[in-house]
Amino acid sequence: MTSFLTDLICARCGAHHDADVLQGVCGDCESPLLARYDIEAARQAVTPAALPARPFTLWRYEELLPLRDRRFRATLGEGGTPLLSLPRLGEQLRLPGLSAKLEGVNPTGCFKDRGMAVAVSRAKELGATELVVPTAGNAGGALSAYAARAGLTARVFMPADAPVSNIAEARATGGEVRLVDGLIDEAGRQARQVAEAGYAFNMATLREPYRIEGKKTMGYELAEQHDWQLPDVVVYPTGGGTGLIGMWKAFDEMEALGWIEPNRRPRMVSVQASGCAPLVAAFRAGHEDSIPWTDARTDAAGLRVPHALGDFMILKAVYDSRGIAVAVSDREMRDAQVQLGHGEGIYAGLEGAATVAAVSKLRDSGWLAGSETVVLFLTSSGLKV
Repeated sequence: MTSFLTDLICARCGAHHDADVLQGVCGDCESPLLARYDIEAARQAVTPAALPARPFTLWRYEELLPLRDRRFRATLGEGGTPLLSLPRLGEQLRLPGLSAKLEGVNPTGCFKDRGMAVAVSRAKELGATELVVPTAGNAGGALSAYAARAGLTARVFMPADAPVSNIAEARATGGEVRLVDGLIDEAGRQARQVAEAGYAFNMATLREPYRIEGKKTMGYELAEQHDWQLPDVVVYPTGGGTGLIGMWKAFDEMEALGWIEPNRRPRMVSVQASGCAPLVAAFRAGHEDSIPWTDARTDAAGLRVPHALGDFMILKAVYDSRGIAVAVSDREMRDAQVQLGHGEGIYAGLEGAATVAAVSKLRDSGWLAGSETVVLFLTSSGLKV
Protein backbone atom coordinates (compact mmCIF):
# COMPACT_ATOMS: atom_id res chain seq x y z
CA MET A 1 0.00 0.00 0.00
CA THR A 2 1.44 3.36 -1.02
CA SER A 3 -1.48 5.80 -1.15
CA PHE A 4 -2.86 7.89 1.69
CA LEU A 5 -6.24 8.16 -0.06
CA THR A 6 -9.10 8.41 2.47
CA ASP A 7 -12.35 9.16 0.66
CA LEU A 8 -14.07 11.16 -2.07
CA ILE A 9 -15.94 14.42 -1.61
CA CYS A 10 -18.38 16.16 -3.93
CA ALA A 11 -16.91 19.38 -5.28
CA ARG A 12 -20.28 21.13 -5.10
CA CYS A 13 -22.42 19.77 -2.25
CA GLY A 14 -19.67 18.30 -0.04
CA ALA A 15 -21.19 14.82 0.24
CA HIS A 16 -18.71 12.06 1.15
CA HIS A 17 -18.32 8.89 -0.93
CA ASP A 18 -16.43 5.62 -0.56
CA ALA A 19 -13.15 5.73 -2.48
CA ASP A 20 -12.77 1.96 -2.66
CA VAL A 21 -15.62 1.20 -5.02
CA LEU A 22 -16.05 2.43 -8.59
CA GLN A 23 -17.63 5.88 -8.45
CA GLY A 24 -18.86 8.28 -11.09
CA VAL A 25 -20.33 11.65 -10.17
CA CYS A 26 -22.03 12.56 -6.91
CA GLY A 27 -25.29 10.68 -6.47
CA ASP A 28 -26.85 13.67 -4.73
CA CYS A 29 -26.13 16.50 -7.20
CA GLU A 30 -24.32 14.85 -10.16
CA SER A 31 -21.22 17.00 -9.67
CA PRO A 32 -17.59 15.80 -9.85
CA LEU A 33 -16.01 13.90 -6.97
CA LEU A 34 -12.55 14.80 -5.68
CA ALA A 35 -10.09 12.48 -3.93
CA ARG A 36 -8.93 13.36 -0.43
CA TYR A 37 -5.82 12.16 1.40
CA ASP A 38 -4.52 11.84 4.95
CA ILE A 39 -2.23 14.82 4.61
CA GLU A 40 -0.64 14.47 8.03
CA ALA A 41 0.31 10.85 7.35
CA ALA A 42 1.68 11.83 3.94
CA ARG A 43 3.68 14.65 5.53
CA GLN A 44 5.34 12.13 7.85
CA ALA A 45 5.97 9.60 5.07
CA VAL A 46 7.51 11.76 2.34
CA THR A 47 9.27 15.08 1.99
CA PRO A 48 10.51 17.00 -1.05
CA ALA A 49 14.05 15.92 -0.15
CA ALA A 50 13.11 12.28 -0.83
CA LEU A 51 11.77 12.88 -4.33
CA PRO A 52 14.98 13.26 -6.41
CA ALA A 53 15.91 9.64 -5.66
CA ARG A 54 12.73 8.47 -7.39
CA PRO A 55 12.20 8.10 -11.16
CA PHE A 56 10.96 11.36 -12.67
CA THR A 57 7.51 10.18 -13.72
CA LEU A 58 4.22 11.27 -12.24
CA TRP A 59 4.33 8.23 -9.94
CA ARG A 60 7.09 9.83 -7.83
CA TYR A 61 4.18 11.47 -5.93
CA GLU A 62 2.50 8.12 -5.29
CA GLU A 63 1.54 8.89 -1.69
CA LEU A 64 -0.74 11.64 -3.04
CA LEU A 65 -2.17 9.49 -5.84
CA PRO A 66 -5.13 7.10 -5.44
CA LEU A 67 -3.59 3.77 -6.47
CA ARG A 68 -3.19 1.58 -3.38
CA ASP A 69 -1.36 -1.39 -4.92
CA ARG A 70 1.56 -0.86 -7.31
CA ARG A 71 0.78 -4.16 -9.06
CA PHE A 72 -2.12 -2.42 -10.82
CA ARG A 73 0.00 0.44 -12.13
CA ALA A 74 -0.43 0.83 -15.91
CA THR A 75 2.42 3.04 -16.98
CA LEU A 76 4.13 4.02 -20.21
CA GLY A 77 6.56 6.43 -18.52
CA GLU A 78 4.22 9.42 -18.36
CA GLY A 79 5.00 12.68 -16.59
CA GLY A 80 8.38 14.17 -15.76
CA THR A 81 8.06 16.56 -18.71
CA PRO A 82 10.58 19.37 -19.34
CA LEU A 83 10.14 22.92 -18.14
CA LEU A 84 11.96 24.90 -20.81
CA SER A 85 12.96 28.55 -20.82
CA LEU A 86 11.80 30.49 -23.91
CA PRO A 87 14.35 33.31 -24.22
CA ARG A 88 13.74 34.31 -27.86
CA LEU A 89 9.97 34.17 -27.62
CA GLY A 90 10.22 35.99 -24.30
CA GLU A 91 12.20 38.75 -25.94
CA GLN A 92 9.62 39.09 -28.72
CA LEU A 93 6.75 39.24 -26.23
CA ARG A 94 8.66 41.41 -23.73
CA LEU A 95 8.43 38.66 -21.12
CA PRO A 96 11.97 37.65 -20.11
CA GLY A 97 10.63 35.26 -17.48
CA LEU A 98 8.74 33.10 -19.99
CA SER A 99 8.95 29.29 -20.00
CA ALA A 100 6.88 26.33 -21.14
CA LYS A 101 5.93 22.93 -19.78
CA LEU A 102 6.29 20.52 -22.71
CA GLU A 103 3.47 18.02 -22.29
CA GLY A 104 3.83 16.86 -25.88
CA VAL A 105 6.68 14.56 -24.87
CA ASN A 106 4.30 12.25 -22.96
CA PRO A 107 3.96 8.74 -24.45
CA THR A 108 1.00 9.47 -26.75
CA GLY A 109 2.15 13.02 -27.39
CA CYS A 110 -0.14 14.88 -25.01
CA PHE A 111 -1.01 15.60 -21.39
CA LYS A 112 -4.04 13.28 -21.46
CA ASP A 113 -1.65 10.44 -20.60
CA ARG A 114 -1.33 11.75 -17.05
CA GLY A 115 -5.02 11.44 -16.29
CA MET A 116 -5.53 8.16 -18.10
CA ALA A 117 -2.52 6.46 -16.51
CA VAL A 118 -3.90 7.07 -13.03
CA ALA A 119 -7.59 6.60 -13.84
CA VAL A 120 -7.10 3.37 -15.80
CA SER A 121 -4.82 1.96 -13.10
CA ARG A 122 -7.34 2.76 -10.39
CA ALA A 123 -10.28 1.46 -12.45
CA LYS A 124 -8.49 -1.86 -12.90
CA GLU A 125 -7.66 -1.98 -9.19
CA LEU A 126 -11.37 -1.52 -8.41
CA GLY A 127 -12.44 -4.28 -10.80
CA ALA A 128 -13.38 -2.57 -14.06
CA THR A 129 -12.74 -4.58 -17.23
CA GLU A 130 -14.26 -2.36 -19.93
CA LEU A 131 -13.90 1.41 -20.18
CA VAL A 132 -15.61 4.03 -22.34
CA VAL A 133 -14.74 7.66 -23.07
CA PRO A 134 -16.09 10.50 -25.18
CA THR A 135 -13.32 12.59 -26.67
CA ALA A 136 -12.52 15.43 -29.02
CA GLY A 137 -9.48 13.36 -30.00
CA ASN A 138 -6.47 13.00 -27.70
CA ALA A 139 -8.21 11.41 -24.71
CA GLY A 140 -9.36 8.56 -26.93
CA GLY A 141 -5.84 7.66 -27.93
CA ALA A 142 -4.64 7.93 -24.35
CA LEU A 143 -7.42 5.72 -22.99
CA SER A 144 -6.84 3.12 -25.69
CA ALA A 145 -3.10 3.04 -24.99
CA TYR A 146 -3.42 2.71 -21.22
CA ALA A 147 -6.29 0.25 -21.42
CA ALA A 148 -4.11 -1.90 -23.68
CA ARG A 149 -1.25 -1.59 -21.19
CA ALA A 150 -3.59 -2.69 -18.39
CA GLY A 151 -5.21 -5.50 -20.39
CA LEU A 152 -8.63 -3.81 -20.44
CA THR A 153 -11.10 -3.03 -23.23
CA ALA A 154 -11.52 0.57 -24.39
CA ARG A 155 -14.49 2.03 -26.24
CA VAL A 156 -14.05 5.48 -27.73
CA PHE A 157 -16.75 7.87 -28.97
CA MET A 158 -15.49 10.87 -30.94
CA PRO A 159 -16.83 13.35 -33.49
CA ALA A 160 -16.63 12.14 -37.06
CA ASP A 161 -14.54 15.21 -37.93
CA ALA A 162 -11.96 14.53 -35.20
CA PRO A 163 -8.33 14.64 -36.37
CA VAL A 164 -7.46 11.57 -38.44
CA SER A 165 -4.34 10.95 -36.34
CA ASN A 166 -6.48 10.65 -33.19
CA ILE A 167 -8.80 8.13 -34.80
CA ALA A 168 -5.88 6.11 -36.14
CA GLU A 169 -4.05 6.15 -32.80
CA ALA A 170 -7.06 4.90 -30.84
CA ARG A 171 -7.60 2.07 -33.28
CA ALA A 172 -3.91 1.19 -33.46
CA THR A 173 -3.82 0.68 -29.68
CA GLY A 174 -6.92 -1.49 -29.60
CA GLY A 175 -9.71 0.99 -28.98
CA GLU A 176 -13.17 0.29 -30.39
CA VAL A 177 -13.81 3.65 -32.08
CA ARG A 178 -17.31 4.92 -32.84
CA LEU A 179 -17.60 8.15 -34.81
CA VAL A 180 -20.61 10.32 -34.05
CA ASP A 181 -22.36 13.17 -35.82
CA GLY A 182 -21.89 16.20 -33.61
CA LEU A 183 -19.41 17.50 -31.05
CA ILE A 184 -18.01 16.05 -27.85
CA ASP A 185 -21.30 16.68 -26.03
CA GLU A 186 -23.04 14.21 -28.39
CA ALA A 187 -20.14 11.78 -27.98
CA GLY A 188 -20.60 12.16 -24.22
CA ARG A 189 -24.31 11.40 -24.45
CA GLN A 190 -23.68 8.19 -26.37
CA ALA A 191 -20.84 7.14 -24.06
CA ARG A 192 -23.12 7.65 -21.03
CA GLN A 193 -25.72 5.39 -22.64
CA VAL A 194 -23.15 2.62 -22.95
CA ALA A 195 -22.04 3.12 -19.34
CA GLU A 196 -25.57 3.28 -17.95
CA ALA A 197 -26.45 0.06 -19.77
CA GLY A 198 -23.66 -1.60 -17.82
CA TYR A 199 -21.35 -2.30 -20.75
CA ALA A 200 -18.40 -0.20 -19.59
CA PHE A 201 -17.22 2.22 -16.89
CA ASN A 202 -17.41 5.87 -17.94
CA MET A 203 -14.01 7.60 -18.05
CA ALA A 204 -15.32 10.94 -19.31
CA THR A 205 -13.75 14.15 -18.03
CA LEU A 206 -14.71 14.63 -14.36
CA ARG A 207 -17.30 11.85 -14.54
CA GLU A 208 -14.91 9.68 -12.56
CA PRO A 209 -12.63 10.96 -9.77
CA TYR A 210 -9.14 9.98 -10.84
CA ARG A 211 -8.18 11.55 -14.18
CA ILE A 212 -7.86 14.81 -12.26
CA GLU A 213 -5.42 13.10 -9.89
CA GLY A 214 -3.07 12.32 -12.75
CA LYS A 215 -3.42 15.82 -14.16
CA LYS A 216 -2.67 17.45 -10.81
CA THR A 217 0.88 16.10 -11.01
CA MET A 218 1.59 18.93 -13.46
CA GLY A 219 1.26 21.19 -10.41
CA TYR A 220 3.59 19.06 -8.29
CA GLU A 221 6.18 18.97 -11.06
CA LEU A 222 5.88 22.70 -11.66
CA ALA A 223 6.62 23.40 -8.00
CA GLU A 224 9.51 20.93 -7.89
CA GLN A 225 11.06 22.28 -11.09
CA HIS A 226 10.85 25.79 -9.62
CA ASP A 227 12.61 24.62 -6.42
CA TRP A 228 9.25 24.73 -4.62
CA GLN A 229 8.63 28.36 -5.56
CA LEU A 230 5.65 28.65 -7.90
CA PRO A 231 5.70 31.00 -10.91
CA ASP A 232 3.73 34.24 -10.92
CA VAL A 233 1.41 33.21 -13.76
CA VAL A 234 0.24 29.90 -15.27
CA VAL A 235 -1.36 30.00 -18.73
CA TYR A 236 -3.49 26.99 -19.55
CA PRO A 237 -5.55 26.06 -22.66
CA THR A 238 -8.98 25.12 -21.37
CA GLY A 239 -11.48 22.72 -22.86
CA GLY A 240 -12.73 20.44 -20.09
CA GLY A 241 -10.27 22.14 -17.76
CA THR A 242 -9.24 19.11 -15.72
CA GLY A 243 -5.59 20.14 -15.75
CA LEU A 244 -6.28 23.62 -14.40
CA ILE A 245 -8.54 22.25 -11.68
CA GLY A 246 -5.98 19.55 -10.92
CA MET A 247 -3.11 22.00 -10.53
CA TRP A 248 -5.20 24.16 -8.19
CA LYS A 249 -5.92 21.00 -6.14
CA ALA A 250 -2.20 20.21 -6.10
CA PHE A 251 -1.47 23.69 -4.76
CA ASP A 252 -4.03 23.07 -1.98
CA GLU A 253 -2.33 19.80 -1.06
CA MET A 254 1.21 21.16 -1.21
CA GLU A 255 0.29 24.08 1.04
CA ALA A 256 -1.21 21.62 3.55
CA LEU A 257 1.92 19.46 3.31
CA GLY A 258 4.13 22.49 3.92
CA TRP A 259 5.93 22.00 0.60
CA ILE A 260 5.12 25.48 -0.74
CA GLU A 261 4.56 28.83 0.93
CA PRO A 262 0.93 29.71 1.69
CA ASN A 263 -0.76 32.46 -0.29
CA ARG A 264 1.92 32.49 -3.01
CA ARG A 265 0.00 30.83 -5.83
CA PRO A 266 0.16 31.77 -9.50
CA ARG A 267 -2.48 33.82 -11.22
CA MET A 268 -4.30 31.30 -13.40
CA VAL A 269 -5.07 32.21 -17.02
CA SER A 270 -7.73 30.13 -18.77
CA VAL A 271 -7.37 30.30 -22.56
CA GLN A 272 -10.18 29.35 -24.93
CA ALA A 273 -10.91 29.59 -28.65
CA SER A 274 -13.02 32.58 -29.66
CA GLY A 275 -15.30 30.14 -31.51
CA CYS A 276 -15.99 28.19 -28.31
CA ALA A 277 -15.48 30.32 -25.20
CA PRO A 278 -18.14 29.56 -22.56
CA LEU A 279 -15.73 30.14 -19.66
CA VAL A 280 -14.52 33.46 -21.06
CA ALA A 281 -18.13 34.61 -21.42
CA ALA A 282 -18.89 33.55 -17.84
CA PHE A 283 -15.76 35.26 -16.51
CA ARG A 284 -16.56 38.51 -18.28
CA ALA A 285 -20.06 38.44 -16.78
CA GLY A 286 -18.77 37.54 -13.31
CA HIS A 287 -20.73 34.29 -13.24
CA GLU A 288 -19.87 31.21 -11.19
CA ASP A 289 -21.09 28.78 -13.86
CA SER A 290 -20.98 28.91 -17.65
CA ILE A 291 -23.76 28.70 -20.22
CA PRO A 292 -23.29 25.96 -22.85
CA TRP A 293 -21.84 27.41 -26.06
CA THR A 294 -23.91 27.05 -29.20
CA ASP A 295 -22.42 26.41 -32.65
CA ALA A 296 -18.92 25.73 -31.33
CA ARG A 297 -16.28 26.20 -34.03
CA THR A 298 -12.50 25.90 -33.77
CA ASP A 299 -9.75 23.86 -35.40
CA ALA A 300 -8.26 23.27 -31.95
CA ALA A 301 -10.16 20.06 -31.21
CA GLY A 302 -9.24 20.03 -27.52
CA LEU A 303 -10.82 23.46 -27.06
CA ARG A 304 -14.08 22.57 -28.82
CA VAL A 305 -15.92 21.81 -25.58
CA PRO A 306 -19.29 23.62 -25.43
CA HIS A 307 -19.75 23.00 -21.71
CA ALA A 308 -17.30 21.79 -19.08
CA LEU A 309 -18.76 19.74 -16.22
CA GLY A 310 -16.23 21.35 -13.88
CA ASP A 311 -16.86 24.91 -15.08
CA PHE A 312 -17.58 26.18 -11.56
CA MET A 313 -14.24 24.84 -10.31
CA ILE A 314 -12.31 26.36 -13.22
CA LEU A 315 -13.90 29.75 -12.69
CA LYS A 316 -13.34 29.62 -8.94
CA ALA A 317 -9.63 28.94 -9.43
CA VAL A 318 -9.39 31.85 -11.87
CA TYR A 319 -11.27 34.21 -9.54
CA ASP A 320 -9.44 33.10 -6.38
CA SER A 321 -6.04 33.51 -8.03
CA ARG A 322 -6.86 36.97 -9.41
CA GLY A 323 -6.45 35.45 -12.85
CA ILE A 324 -8.29 35.95 -16.11
CA ALA A 325 -10.02 34.08 -18.93
CA VAL A 326 -9.13 35.10 -22.47
CA ALA A 327 -10.18 33.99 -25.96
CA VAL A 328 -8.02 33.84 -29.08
CA SER A 329 -8.94 33.14 -32.69
CA ASP A 330 -7.81 30.17 -34.75
CA ARG A 331 -5.76 32.54 -36.90
CA GLU A 332 -4.01 33.86 -33.79
CA MET A 333 -3.30 30.29 -32.69
CA ARG A 334 -1.80 29.37 -36.06
CA ASP A 335 0.34 32.49 -36.13
CA ALA A 336 1.52 31.73 -32.61
CA GLN A 337 2.26 28.12 -33.58
CA VAL A 338 4.60 29.39 -36.31
CA GLN A 339 6.13 31.98 -33.97
CA LEU A 340 6.88 29.32 -31.36
CA GLY A 341 8.27 26.89 -33.92
CA HIS A 342 10.51 29.40 -35.68
CA GLY A 343 11.62 31.11 -32.49
CA GLU A 344 12.16 28.16 -30.17
CA GLY A 345 12.07 25.00 -32.28
CA ILE A 346 8.91 23.70 -30.60
CA TYR A 347 6.06 22.35 -32.71
CA ALA A 348 3.11 22.60 -30.36
CA GLY A 349 -0.51 21.68 -30.97
CA LEU A 350 -2.96 24.49 -31.59
CA GLU A 351 -4.25 24.28 -28.03
CA GLY A 352 -0.80 24.98 -26.61
CA ALA A 353 -0.12 27.63 -29.23
CA ALA A 354 -3.25 29.38 -27.96
CA THR A 355 -1.33 30.18 -24.75
CA VAL A 356 1.30 32.06 -26.77
CA ALA A 357 -1.39 34.11 -28.48
CA ALA A 358 -3.01 34.78 -25.10
CA VAL A 359 0.13 36.10 -23.39
CA SER A 360 0.79 38.35 -26.37
CA LYS A 361 -2.64 39.89 -25.87
CA LEU A 362 -2.22 40.14 -22.11
CA ARG A 363 1.17 41.79 -22.47
CA ASP A 364 -0.18 44.32 -24.96
CA SER A 365 -3.14 45.11 -22.69
CA GLY A 366 -0.91 45.63 -19.66
CA TRP A 367 -2.44 42.77 -17.66
CA LEU A 368 1.06 41.28 -17.77
CA ALA A 369 3.63 43.86 -16.72
CA GLY A 370 6.58 41.98 -18.21
CA SER A 371 8.41 41.31 -14.96
CA GLU A 372 6.48 38.15 -14.07
CA THR A 373 7.62 34.55 -14.31
CA VAL A 374 5.10 33.00 -16.71
CA VAL A 375 4.64 29.31 -17.57
CA LEU A 376 2.77 28.22 -20.68
CA PHE A 377 1.31 24.73 -20.80
CA LEU A 378 1.91 23.24 -24.25
CA THR A 379 -0.47 20.34 -23.86
CA SER A 380 0.28 18.35 -27.01
CA SER A 381 2.64 17.91 -29.93
CA GLY A 382 1.75 19.62 -33.20
CA LEU A 383 2.09 16.20 -34.84
CA LYS A 384 -1.26 15.23 -33.30
CA VAL A 385 -3.40 16.75 -36.04
